[in-house]
Amino acid sequence: MLSKLNWLVGLGLLAATSPARAAHLSKHAQDLFDESMNFQDMIYDPSAHYLRWFYFPLAAGVHETRSTVWRTIGLLQRNHGDDAEEAAKILELIIADQEKDTSKQWFGDYTVYPEQPTVGGPAYDPVIYNSWDPNWRGFIGTTLIMVYEEYKDLLPPHIQDLVLESIYNSTVGDTYRVGGVDDDNLYPAYTNPWLMRTVASSWTGMKMNDSNMTYWGDKWTQEFLDLYNVNHTISEYNSPTYVGVSLAALTIAAKYMTNITNPPLIAQHSEQIIRDIWEVESQLWNPMMRNFAGPWDRTYGYDMNNYVAIISLWIWSLVGKDVAYDNVNPIGTFAHADDLEIGPLLAVLADTQKKIIPESVLRRFSSSHFIGEHTYHGQAYAPPVDYEPRNVTTWVSANLTIGAESFNQTALGGSREDTNAWNPAVVQWLRSDGSVGYLTWYSTEKAMQADVSPYTLNLTYPAGNETSVFTFALSSNPLGAKRDIYSLDAIDGLKVEVGGSVKPEPEVSFCGFVGGTCPIIHDFEFWNLTFVMPANSTEVPNIHFKLSLE
Repeated sequence: MLSKLNWLVGLGLLAATSPARAAHLSKHAQDLFDESMNFQDMIYDPSAHYLRWFYFPLAAGVHETRSTVWRTIGLLQRNHGDDAEEAAKILELIIADQEKDTSKQWFGDYTVYPEQPTVGGPAYDPVIYNSWDPNWRGFIGTTLIMVYEEYKDLLPPHIQDLVLESIYNSTVGDTYRVGGVDDDNLYPAYTNPWLMRTVASSWTGMKMNDSNMTYWGDKWTQEFLDLYNVNHTISEYNSPTYVGVSLAALTIAAKYMTNITNPPLIAQHSEQIIRDIWEVESQLWNPMMRNFAGPWDRTYGYDMNNYVAIISLWIWSLVGKDVAYDNVNPIGTFAHADDLEIGPLLAVLADTQKKIIPESVLRRFSSSHFIGEHTYHGQAYAPPVDYEPRNVTTWVSANLTIGAESFNQTALGGSREDTNAWNPAVVQWLRSDGSVGYLTWYSTEKAMQADVSPYTLNLTYPAGNETSVFTFALSSNPLGAKRDIYSLDAIDGLKVEVGGSVKPEPEVSFCGFVGGTCPIIHDFEFWNLTFVMPANSTEVPNIHFKLSLE
C-alpha cells in the first residue's frame, strides 16, 4: 500500500497540508487536556512506549493500543522535550502491528493490546469484539487523520508515510464490514462506528484522490442521512459515551473537510448534525444533577458524577469542568476512567465544535441558565433491531427527572443487544446529601409501552403474561442514610407509590462489590427490585410509579 501512496505523492495527487502547529486551546479545553495528560503520564510505560491498560488496572504487565494512539495527539500538541520523538516511536510500533493480510476479516485492524497472541493463531480464535475489535479501525484511523492534519511536520517523513499507509489500510479494512455478515453488526443505526468509517473513507478519498473511497464515503453518508432524517436524532440515542464519539467524528469532518471545493457529503452535513445533537442533549441535561436525564440507549453507569462519559468531557472542554462534574475527586478515580484518555482529541477539536453550537444551547448547561421544568418528546430508530421508531418522553425538573421510551424490538437489550447498557426507563433525583439517586429498568422484555408525566412513570408489557417481571436497579443510599433498603420507604430522598397489575411490594436483593446475590453492573452496585405478577393473573403486566421528593 505504501508504494501506491508514494506514487500519488510523486504525481502531486495527494492534497497539500499546512505546516503543523499546536492547535489553539481555550481555557476549558486546555484544562481537560492537562488533566488527561497528567493521568496518562502516570500510567505510561516509557520502556514499552505504550499506556498501561487502565480498563483492567490489575492486569499485570498489559498495555493498550487505542488509548496509546490517543496519547500521540497529546504528545504532539504538548511538544515538550522529546514528546514528538516519543509520538513517532508509538506510531511506528502500533502501525507495525496493524494486520496486513488482506484475506483476513480483520485486515487493517490494530491489536487490542500488544501482548495478545496473533489473532487467528492456534490458541487465539478470531472472535469479533473480543480477540479483535473492528471499531479499533475507526477509533485509531480517525485519530491518525488528526495526527496527519494537525502535526504532520513534527514527524519524520517515513513516519508521515506510515501514518498515511495505515489510514489507507484501515479504511480499506472497514469496507469488509457488512451488517449481518460474519457476525458483524455495522448498520447505519450503529452510529459511532458508522460515522467514524464514513469520515475516514471520505477523508482518505479526498486526500488521496481515490474516487472509490470518495464514493463509499458519500454512499455511507447518504445511508446515515436516510435514517437520521426520519427523526433528526441519531440512533444511539442519548448514549453518554457514544454520542461523544459520534460528535468527535462529526467534528473531524467539520474541521478538516469543509473549507475545500466540493467537500465530501459528510462534511456538508456535519455542522447541522452537531447542532441537532446538542439541541436535543441540552433539553435532557439537568444542570443541578450534572446528568442527562434518561432514557439512555447505551450507558456505562447510572450517575455521570461517578463515571467518565465522553459527552461529559465535551461539556468540560466547551463550558468548564465545574459544569460537567460536581466532584472534587480526580477524574481518574471514577468508574470507566480509561475514557479520560481521549481528552487530548476532544481538546484539540473543542474550539471548532464550540463555534458550531449556538450560544443559547451552550448556556443551558449552566445551572444559572436552567430552562426550568419541562417535558421533551422525541423519537429514535435503530433498525434492524427496532421494528418501529421508539417514542421518547422525558420530564426534567430541578431535583427529579423521569425519562422513558416505548419500543418494540427483535431482541433484548436494545440495538446492541446488551441488557447491561440498555436503559429505556430511568428516574434520577437529588438526595439529602446533594448526591444523585437512580432507579433504572432492567431489560426483561422485547416490547414495552412507556408513559411519562410529571412525577409519574407508567410501564406496560403488551406481549407480557403472568410470568413477566419488572426489574429495576436502585442506587444504594448515601452515607448517613439507611444502610439497608428492604422496602420502598427506606429509599433516601424519594417517596415511591406503586400501582398497576403487579404486586406492590418488590422482591429485594443486593448486587455488591464484595457480596450479595448478583454481580455489579459497570462498576456500580445497586439494590435489585423485582415486581412480579400475582399468580394466575390474566391482566396485562403494568407498573405505575407515583413519585415525590421527601
